[in-house]
Amino acid sequence: MSETANRPVHLRDAGEFEDHITTEAVVLVDYHAEWCGPCKMLEPTIQELADEYPVTVIKIDVDEHQALARERQIRSVPTIEVYADGEQAERFIGVQDKETLAGTIEPLTG
Repeated sequence: MSETANRPVHLRDAGEFEDHITTEAVVLVDYHAEWCGPCKMLEPTIQELADEYPVTVIKIDVDEHQALARERQIRSVPTIEVYADGEQAERFIGVQDKETLAGTIEPLTG
């Protein structure tokens, strides 16, 4: 398991995003904003997934990383992307329940 698993990584720059996507087995990317109520509602679920599965969680504040959000075509928050072995496996827009997200992550980490 990666040293970043169980601890959300707060993105510093776009290059770091690519590094994680290409080097980590399973990555959950949480596009959020500080002002976003639904994003705050989703935070505990994201942390529970990080605690329960060998997944790297990357938190991307779309206000701080506007260029990356545009490049990734993030038009609303929260948006969750799941990557496996460098490829996007799933994208969710809006608040998702834990079971839905776990149902995507679990087969990728098993």
